[in-house]
Amino acid sequence: MHRSLLLVTAVLLAACAKKEAAPAADTAAAPAVVPAAAAPTPGFSLADAAGKWVYTAKSATGDTVLVTAEMNATADPSGWTMTFKGRKPEPLKVTVSGDSLMTTMGPYESVLRKGVKVTTEGSVHMVNGKLEGHSVAHYLTKGADSVRHLVIEATRKP
Repeated sequence: MHRSLLLVTAVLLAACAKKEAAPAADTAAAPAVVPAAAAPTPGFSLADAAGKWVYTAKSATGDTVLVTAEMNATADPSGWTMTFKGRKPEPLKVTVSGDSLMTTMGPYESVLRKGVKVTTEGSVHMVNGKLEGHSVAHYLTKGADSVRHLVIEATRKP
């Protein structure tokens, strides 16, 4: 019995004994890995967009052209206009943030809903020489505001 007790005690002492810490890894030999900086995204340039554009607004699915207009873009944000067929030019407010051009317009009489005022706000990017993006039209009705989502594309006039 003494042998059993002695054997159990030895096993318990071995299990409870502190283990030596593993030697620290040698970090001096390996150079630190520094991730490469991401290439900066080029910003949107009003000067690059200056000129006349054929602007189309399509249904949210992008399959039906709902509105066509001529957009006049300048290197100065205060000179932008949108001209719908048979109408005088409407001022188009533009601001740049990174690679995006944000637009707001209105209120003006809707091309799609006669006698109803509308305001629009959108965002486009320059993609292969075209302006592409989305816009939201807010129709100012007597009841609740109604909204329409649009797909925007503009190509330079020749």
